[in-house]
Amino acid sequence: MIIALSRPHLLGSFAGLCLAGGIMGAAFIITRAATRLKESQFIDVVGAARRVVESDLVVWDAHFTVDDASLLSAYQKLQADTAKVKEFMKAKGELGYTLAPVQVREIVPPLQNWADDQVTGRRLGYQLRQPVQVRSENVAAAARLGLECAELLNQGVAFVTDGTQFIYAKPAEARTQMMREATRDARARAEQIAGESGRTVRELRTARAGVTQINAVDSSATSSEGNNDTTSPTKVIIVTVGARFALE
Repeated sequence: MIIALSRPHLLGSFAGLCLAGGIMGAAFIITRAATRLKESQFIDVVGAARRVVESDLVVWDAHFTVDDASLLSAYQKLQADTAKVKEFMKAKGELGYTLAPVQVREIVPPLQNWADDQVTGRRLGYQLRQPVQVRSENVAAAARLGLECAELLNQGVAFVTDGTQFIYAKPAEARTQMMREATRDARARAEQIAGESGRTVRELRTARAGVTQINAVDSSATSSEGNNDTTSPTKVIIVTVGARFALE
């Protein structure tokens, strides 16, 4: 009975010793870090700057196609559809569209010959594909094209949107300003850390800019090469600077 009653007491004592040991270990680590900072002549920190920007360029890609048994008839149909597309674009204002060279493809469905396992085909006609691209600084108007092109479908044009890219075209200018902001943030961080040890931050000795991350506002993705989001009209730019300051 005496042994059974003494076990909780021993376990409690052991847990108390572990807790005390953990606190002492943490205090030792903090003290050691503070001692190293007191003895060091430099402090290394990373500063960051964050800025929300709006895209200032839209690239919208699309295409339309026609099929016909005759190449000449297919081309004539394509010309008629091109006239409709030009009228559509004209009605949308000055959006700066271009038409790429027409792509021609033979329509040849494969036929399997089970006797000799050869795949052959007979040409049934031609498909002509006309790519269209819009590059515009009118972000709002260009972004609506993906929805408004349904007007062309109602006119019998086989029009397909291939995608919209939202681009921030001035990252270099923003990066230069944000590097200064990130450096100031690095000094503020250094002063806060050094102040805890009674040290004073002096001059900046070295600074190294990190890669620029341009993401959608709801994304925190990072890349060693840097991100450059093209999916969202609104973006956030993050610039980091690794800085070394002298200590007094």
